[in-house]
Amino acid sequence: MQQMALLSVELVVLPSVVLLIPLYLYIKSRRSNHNPLLPTNWLILGVLPSIAANRHSFHDFVTSVLTTTKLNFRVRGPPWTNMRLFLTCDPENVRHIFTRNFANYPKGGGFAAVFGTLEGTIFTADGEPWRRQRTRIHHVFTRPSFLAFMSCTCRDKVARGLLPLLSRMAAAGAPFDMDDMLGRLVIDMTVMLVFGEDPRCLSSAGKPATTMPVAAAMDAVMEVAFFRNAVPTPLWKAMRCLRIGPERKVAAAEAVLRGFVSEKIRRRIAGGEPAAAAVHVDILSHYIDDPDCYSDGARRREPTDFMLRTFINFMVALRDPVGAALPWLVYSLATHPRVVAAAREELAPVAASRRRTSSSPAGGGEEAMEVVFEPEELQGLVYLRAALLESLRLYPPGPIERKAVAADDVLPSGHAVRAGETVLVPVYSMGRMESVWGEDCREYRPERWISEDGARLRFVPSYKFLSFNTGPRSCLGKGIAMAQMMTVAAAVAWNFDVEVVEGHAVEPKLSVVLQMKNGLMVKVKRRGGWCDMSR
Repeated sequence: MQQMALLSVELVVLPSVVLLIPLYLYIKSRRSNHNPLLPTNWLILGVLPSIAANRHSFHDFVTSVLTTTKLNFRVRGPPWTNMRLFLTCDPENVRHIFTRNFANYPKGGGFAAVFGTLEGTIFTADGEPWRRQRTRIHHVFTRPSFLAFMSCTCRDKVARGLLPLLSRMAAAGAPFDMDDMLGRLVIDMTVMLVFGEDPRCLSSAGKPATTMPVAAAMDAVMEVAFFRNAVPTPLWKAMRCLRIGPERKVAAAEAVLRGFVSEKIRRRIAGGEPAAAAVHVDILSHYIDDPDCYSDGARRREPTDFMLRTFINFMVALRDPVGAALPWLVYSLATHPRVVAAAREELAPVAASRRRTSSSPAGGGEEAMEVVFEPEELQGLVYLRAALLESLRLYPPGPIERKAVAADDVLPSGHAVRAGETVLVPVYSMGRMESVWGEDCREYRPERWISEDGARLRFVPSYKFLSFNTGPRSCLGKGIAMAQMMTVAAAVAWNFDVEVVEGHAVEPKLSVVLQMKNGLMVKVKRRGGWCDMSR
């Protein structure tokens, strides 16, 4: 009996030892030759454990990896997946991928799958469908009537909504979430530009985020998209089928977005046109009479699935970049008083050249002392624009760009990429590379954008500064976004002192969009209006 027991133990233990010895030797070998700053490529799980361990500081983790590897790094997922990634922050590689060999680096089917609700739209499309959509959207975004409507909408929202609200918060002296307030402002401006209606989210500032279900749905879609980019495709697809993990909230979020867009379009078809649509300046007005946008053609009763996706795309494209960038800009300004002082000095002549502007429809009272700048008045400013660009460099709205590899290629850095691989350009990391931006790359310093005589902005190639993409797919809404952000930033910086609440942790959330994880808790103080013009 004893001999049989020993034999049973041997039958169990010996195979385990045989299996564990090579695993131990593999791990020991990897650790002895492995740079501790680089992710370990585990035998079964690949780099997934490293990604999971660094998820709370993901962008800084990627930055440290690319700094260690001199701008380029190859990633392999688990052997049971087809996860093959090449990460690069090399500007010449970016130029090659996004411009010189553009046709070889499409978005690809994998990208479209990650952003399921935007599949087929200009954001995910390639080839001729992408070109057709881009031509049409360019025409919409460059119409003088639309640009005038954008300027008017932005100015009025700042004057009648944001500044009075900030004045009340200053009077109360209590901390509040500036990130939430600016997010409500941007969703209002976005819905007005796309559908000609004001959802009045800003007027409910201070209330729970559930008062902005559309914004919450867009956030959910982008957070899940980040998760899908970070894990092997078979894994997230399995989770989607089982409706577990982050995938649980996608279906509900997409239903909210489709329902919102569909309701706006059907209301317009039924004749309930808002004032903006009556003069044909919002985006929907440009599409409403096109029979190709409806499943029943000229009868115009049921919008096609593609039309719904297109207008969800408009919502995302106009809301996400500005909504993500503005809080980071306010944070950058609030933590750098020297920059605010220089921006106010530049704004002073603009303020002095025009009459006092009331932020209250009725005028008068203390709010009449607030200055609201027209977007057109700010176009020639150098320092404020540099302050905005510097914030975008450090906190790009889209922290990672993704491309597929159609055919084998060799990049300018000498690295070979193979068909079927995915190229990732961590834009967040690129703004923190000494070889790209200098030894002070982690400092917020708007002067790096300004010529020595201070009269103009320095030229920085777009393949080095990717906040608005580069090459044929450069952002069509760049001018709109810059005008909106300049208008809001000028009004806030001129009229208020902003102080970040002590101890408040400001950090990015895990999303395709670089939003703030914990919001931006601040206190504001009125500057006193025109009497402080010389400050």
